Amino acid sequence: MRYLHTMVRVRDLDSALHFYCELLGLEELRRRDNEAGRFTLVFLAAPGQPEAQVELTYNWDPEELTGGRNFGHLAYEVDDIYACCARLQAGGVIINRPPRDGRMAFVRSPDGISIELLQTGEARTPAEPWASMPNVGAW
Repeated sequence: MRYLHTMVRVRDLDSALHFYCELLGLEELRRRDNEAGRFTLVFLAAPGQPEAQVELTYNWDPEELTGGRNFGHLAYEVDDIYACCARLQAGGVIINRPPRDGRMAFVRSPDGISIELLQTGEARTPAEPWASMPNVGAW
């Protein structure tokens, strides 16, 4: 047995790709449009880690997506949690649980999927503006 991917449904493929690729830093590995089924699948992974994929599923017909918190979360280890959070915030992403401890943060994708960010190795020294930033919303 081997892990293949985690599937996440998205409402707006362009918005989702902007979040996951341009802001979070994942890379698109492959894409498949299915005319008969009226959906697009896009497979993403962190650079150099094609074995840990996220599948974005975009259904062409509008639908209401709910229950993102029921899914749990995706987790990524990052080299610099402060730089990662700053990049996301500059891109308009709300930092729901700031990295006050220099170790962990949570954000949400445009479709409400909770994303955990963990500092590689030891926690960074607590620093502003993160150290005093409150939680916002649900994470």
